[in-house]
Amino acid sequence: MYYIGIMSGTSLDGIDLVLASFSPQPKLICSQLHPFPADLKQQLQQLCQCGDNEIELLGPTEQQLAYCYAEGVAALLAKAGIAASSVAVIGCHGQTIRHRPDSRYPFTMQIGDMHKLAMLCQIPVIADFRRKDMAYGGQGAPLVPAFHQAIFQKPSQQRAIVNIGGIANVTVLASNAQVTGFDTGPGNALLDNWIMLCHARPYDDNGWFSSQGQLLPELLSQLLADPYFFKPPPKSTGREYFNLQWLQQFQPEHYTAEDVQRTLCRLTAQSIADSLSKYKVEQLYVCGGGVHNPVLMQDLALLMPDCSVNQTNTLGVDADWVEAMAFAWLAWAYQHQVTGNLPEVTGASKACVLGVPYLP
Repeated sequence: MYYIGIMSGTSLDGIDLVLASFSPQPKLICSQLHPFPADLKQQLQQLCQCGDNEIELLGPTEQQLAYCYAEGVAALLAKAGIAASSVAVIGCHGQTIRHRPDSRYPFTMQIGDMHKLAMLCQIPVIADFRRKDMAYGGQGAPLVPAFHQAIFQKPSQQRAIVNIGGIANVTVLASNAQVTGFDTGPGNALLDNWIMLCHARPYDDNGWFSSQGQLLPELLSQLLADPYFFKPPPKSTGREYFNLQWLQQFQPEHYTAEDVQRTLCRLTAQSIADSLSKYKVEQLYVCGGGVHNPVLMQDLALLMPDCSVNQTNTLGVDADWVEAMAFAWLAWAYQHQVTGNLPEVTGASKACVLGVPYLP
């Protein structure tokens, strides 16, 4: 049987969909990037920040998102030439609009009407993966380390996997040690926000904007002084924290725009490298949208001279589709009653089977 994974991340650059199988090993069959309509993307961005009439906006946005997910599924199945009846289940992450794991009453919220998605696709959906981990005292994130362990770990090698989406997260797969993982801080989110503000472009294509600037060491030091970077794991964050409002406190208008972009690029790389400095990592494999920014990839290689830096493609999984594959795998794990969280990563008191079923 086939499994579909749907991931729309903090970068809001579109919906990643994969068709995969997991017998006997994970195999990517087909992939599809489905864009957000401009109005839906704007609504999602608005919901990621506190504002007026949030419930009135949330209701219709959830419905639109379900239709958009379903359109992506239809396009994926048509591309693969596979009937919906051949798909066992869809694993859908939903769209995170708020993640507050450290508040007095910790919560996380991923939206999208999953009943509507199951009905539209006529395929069962597994969703709501994060909240059970949080119910047992975990951060609810990151969840991909269990998948990284399942497909990337090699006992004889000291590996780390870093996913650079809107937020960056790492998984340390060290031999003779338990797996660990956490959000390191901003990935592409600040880079995307700044270039949108300065040039009305949704992202820094091929590192164009970053490559024009000069590093600002003083600004970088100020950015890296944020308390989040000094917190020990388990820890997780989101674009509700690392965003333009966060950046404005450092008065970026006092510098040239391209120098700020170059410095934000180094911030992402430096925070990843710093977070891995206490682990004996020999191989770093990168996935997510950050692999397409050559300035960012060069920074990682520069800051980690004793470590080989490559894309996950060299391990047989396309860097663009690792995270969507992870949610297809979590749906498979739910069906087979395999635990999907790692308590040593999230801080939960127990390993849990994650997800909630929605039937057509």
